[in-house]
Amino acid sequence: MSVVLKRAYEPAARSDGQRILVDRLWPRGLSKDKARLDLWLKDIAPSTGLRQWFGHDPEKWPEFRKRYRAELRGNPALPGLRAMARRGQVTLVYAARDREHNEAIVLKQILERAS
Repeated sequence: MSVVLKRAYEPAARSDGQRILVDRLWPRGLSKDKARLDLWLKDIAPSTGLRQWFGHDPEKWPEFRKRYRAELRGNPALPGLRAMARRGQVTLVYAARDREHNEAIVLKQILERAS
């Protein structure tokens, strides 16, 4: 299983495989043509309440991870994402500036543990 993370504002590459946006909101200022996404999985993103509470505050990161994992339990979009990752290269695309504290990191960890 190969799961890669990439900011939405970075250029797409052939090596990305399936490009899947995992944010609930569309990345600001990015056209759909430039994004070159294969899929937008809004329903796998953190809930609006959790996203707003977190606000990308690194001090809230441990609690955010815990709460987001709880939200993902039973999420109907997760099995499909797992299946895509098992079939080939998947790039989880996110818009957050913070490359160390975002939902794509949590999703990647969950997918890699499921392999």
